[in-house]
Amino acid sequence: MITIVNYQLESIFNISFEEFFHLIDSNREYIKKGFSGTVKRCENIIGAEDLFNEWSFEEKEKRHFCFFIKEESSNELIGLVNVKSIDLNVNKCEIGYFISQRFAGKGIISKATSDVIKFCFGDLEMNKIFIRSAPENIGSQKIALKNGFTQEGILRQEYKGSLGMEDIVYFGLLKSEFIK
Repeated sequence: MITIVNYQLESIFNISFEEFFHLIDSNREYIKKGFSGTVKRCENIIGAEDLFNEWSFEEKEKRHFCFFIKEESSNELIGLVNVKSIDLNVNKCEIGYFISQRFAGKGIISKATSDVIKFCFGDLEMNKIFIRSAPENIGSQKIALKNGFTQEGILRQEYKGSLGMEDIVYFGLLKSEFIK
């Protein structure tokens, strides 16, 4: 039996910070390696509201964009693709993503990432998008490769995770490669 999950991408302005907190809280252990800063800041509802408000402000200023993934039949928030580290001097940005553990492996995050890539190259007029992944996060690396990214290298001690400084695998996608 094949289950197809229909989803929609929602702006941060169309969800509540309570929904955001529930998404983080119910996936805390699952996402803490790749989203350690978010998990730490969302230790409680007050921290989640502060981060949510910060991201809302940054989105109004076009410095950060959140695309929350909602499962259509239940209207449940199940994931996030965000655009961050926007550098207008060289027109590049970073994409980060996660999906609730219950929905992992269904292709949802890969398709949502594809939609956000189109936004970055189209609306934001970026020249390059990069993705950083933990070396052991094979699922994230597969999403990057499936969306046309090239592994450009491993950056040593580039990410401050919950256990200290960690290596990351760096993927890049140029607009010229995407439009081919």
